[in-house]
Amino acid sequence: MRLVVQRVLYSKLSINGNLHAAIEKGLLVFIGIEANDSEEDINWLSGKLCQMRLFSDADGKMNLDINQVNGELLLVSQFTLHASTKKGNRPSFIIAAKPDQAIVLYEKFIKATETQLGRPCKTGVFGADMQIELLNDGPVTIFLDSKNRN
Repeated sequence: MRLVVQRVLYSKLSINGNLHAAIEKGLLVFIGIEANDSEEDINWLSGKLCQMRLFSDADGKMNLDINQVNGELLLVSQFTLHASTKKGNRPSFIIAAKPDQAIVLYEKFIKATETQLGRPCKTGVFGADMQIELLNDGPVTIFLDSKNRN
């Protein structure tokens, strides 16, 4: 499972021109699920996400987590995080989980993150064509991969 985490001042997610979800200060998180992901991947990443100190303290140091700043989370499924560009010019998504498996893991990730956070998260709609507007803060963008826990 892979996450791209962006610290934002705001983010808005629309579907078919209609606003579906919006957050103020917080984290926009793109979630890529691969076929061999499990509950262990979900638990590790949701815990890491909620405990990462990505927000500045009074001294301007990234020392505060999402709860300490009362930030919001917007979680969006994005299979393209598992694109392979090794051969040719057309990306391959062969290691991305098939939709019937991915939606189950995506929903489990949402629940695990809400449990870690202690409150609801905003989400996209699995499989929908979504348009996302954001104002990246910093910019701060972090890549997490549960198969490469560096």
